[in-house]
Amino acid sequence: MADQLIRATAADGGIRCVGVITTRLTQEARVRHNLSYVATAALGRTMAASLLLASNMKKAESRVNIRINGNGPLGGILADGRLDGTVRGYVGNPTVELPPKPNGKLDVSGAVGSEGYLYVIRDVGYGYPYSSTVELVSGEIGDDITHYLASSEQTPSALLLGVFVGAEGVTAAGGILLQVMPKAARDEELVATLESRVGGLSGFTPLLQAGKSLPDIFEQLLGDMDLQIMPEVQMVRFHCGCSGERMLGALKMLGEAELQDMIEKDNGAEATCHFCGDVYHASRDDLAELIEDLRANG
Repeated sequence: MADQLIRATAADGGIRCVGVITTRLTQEARVRHNLSYVATAALGRTMAASLLLASNMKKAESRVNIRINGNGPLGGILADGRLDGTVRGYVGNPTVELPPKPNGKLDVSGAVGSEGYLYVIRDVGYGYPYSSTVELVSGEIGDDITHYLASSEQTPSALLLGVFVGAEGVTAAGGILLQVMPKAARDEELVATLESRVGGLSGFTPLLQAGKSLPDIFEQLLGDMDLQIMPEVQMVRFHCGCSGERMLGALKMLGEAELQDMIEKDNGAEATCHFCGDVYHASRDDLAELIEDLRANG
């Protein structure tokens, strides 16, 4: 099944529902960063969440940046999802591995840590981005982002995130976000019903592995609540906007003395993008041109 994002409403517009399948892009991130099993699950969940949170923004340039700094051995997690369906991300220690939990599931909370902070930056495409910070509540990522939505955005929400990764790679990944809109937020029965139905699911990836599509999952959750599935299916993918030109622009900011030192000591420069792992090289001539530009501009 192709990586995709689908939107829907229910309860006469009182519930907003977004689902995303990110199996292929999570596998691409796993290969690019040489991720362990647990690191794949943690980053995959965070990338799916960033796409879900970005899905209700308006301007084409809008994006959501999620950063998680826990006290676990995985180090930081950073995911950057955009309204256009592209996402990228990385983890601090990609090769960290932990024994599975007694139930056989990957120990994401142990890798992330239950103490620390979740940072969410919403860049709406103009002006200053909106930034929020909350403490981690479990390190499971889905619980932590649900806590953020309730405390920082005051939006009753239910979030399911999942990544299934085995010896053959990532075979299922994605998530679903359900939110009660302000006009229905006072309907305690509606909120309770939504929480109960989401809580009754075995998880997100088991549904995908059982062959269910996003519309199937929407029907299972909200089929009797005036469900309206939007016809547009948005493709999503792993994408990083880095380039050799941007790398040279960043090097130029180091100044003439540092560039000259690179020429004399290293015979050039090399830079690796944290988000995608691509490696860029700058030759002696490239650096010399940067120095000439600096001198020409005073």
